[in-house]
Amino acid sequence: MKKTVAVFLADGFEDIEAITPIDILRRAGLELVVVGVNCAADLLVRSSHGVSMKADCRLEELDSETLQMCIFPGGLPGATNLRDSQPLLELARAVYARGGFVAAICAAPIVLSAAGLLKERSYTCYPSFDKQIPEGKYSAARVQTDGRVITACGPGASFESAFALLEALGKADKVQELKKGMLV
Repeated sequence: MKKTVAVFLADGFEDIEAITPIDILRRAGLELVVVGVNCAADLLVRSSHGVSMKADCRLEELDSETLQMCIFPGGLPGATNLRDSQPLLELARAVYARGGFVAAICAAPIVLSAAGLLKERSYTCYPSFDKQIPEGKYSAARVQTDGRVITACGPGASFESAFALLEALGKADKVQELKKGMLV
């Protein structure tokens, strides 16, 4: 069974925090699906900057049994729209419970908090969003990895975060190759 990675988008997502991991993980040869949360039948999801992106499928259509990582971009109201989706929170808990990874950037660690996945974990997020996260230990790092939980502070850390995701997925060999090829 081929393992997949999913990036979850809801209206109001942060553009760079969504497209950067999609681009980098696909360049590394990983199977990645873009999942629309509460999106219309046309699969279009609108970013916080007015850019429409077409998801590969809707949350209800996702085969979550093959997921090895769930990625949650920030942006507002994208992160709160993700946080408020009970089916998405259940999915994140299920993937984590069976040994998968969860990752969130900027405001999106509130999704991990709502799913109960930051307990006793170090995490980072956009400054001030730590006030909305009652558990865990805020590190203020650009990228924070604690076990199978990976968080990042914001749009400027998108590349670092995506490379940390590759490393977590056992693709550390691809990191230097991609950095060189992408002039990062």
